[in-house]
Amino acid sequence: MILKGRAHKFGNDVNTDYIISGKYKFKTLDMNELAKHVMEDLDPEFYSKIAPGDFIVAGSNFGCGSSREQAPLAIKHASISAVLAKSFARIFYRNAINTGLPVVECDTDQIQPGDQLELDLAGGVLRNLSRGLDIPVKPLPPVMLKILSDGGLALHFRKYGGFNL
Repeated sequence: MILKGRAHKFGNDVNTDYIISGKYKFKTLDMNELAKHVMEDLDPEFYSKIAPGDFIVAGSNFGCGSSREQAPLAIKHASISAVLAKSFARIFYRNAINTGLPVVECDTDQIQPGDQLELDLAGGVLRNLSRGLDIPVKPLPPVMLKILSDGGLALHFRKYGGFNL
């Protein structure tokens, strides 16, 4: 699975309320509507800046805070192809894979806002095309790659009638 897009960079400790503010989670469950408000507390113009396939890039502890699935779902419905960070909160990481949103651990220091990126999930490499760099990524286990390629855990179960790898 090769993903291509532009980098949108944030710092450390981006919590789930920054990803999608609680004030929206109680107004609607329409993920396409929630997607319009992704990251707006950190960048009010974020949704208008992104294009399908772009990446969210962050520092350490991305997705800390609550365990609601709306955070990764809203990112996915905003057409972000993956989140790249130095580390993730455990529950966010699990929810992201389960909802079909690729999350990849790597050194994000060599990525600047607007850089063109190409991520080879299976090959375990992130190419910063703007800077001519290959950045190693923590490889995803085959089971996670399979779940992601199926669109998430629920779609994986529907496809195989259970947990077939």
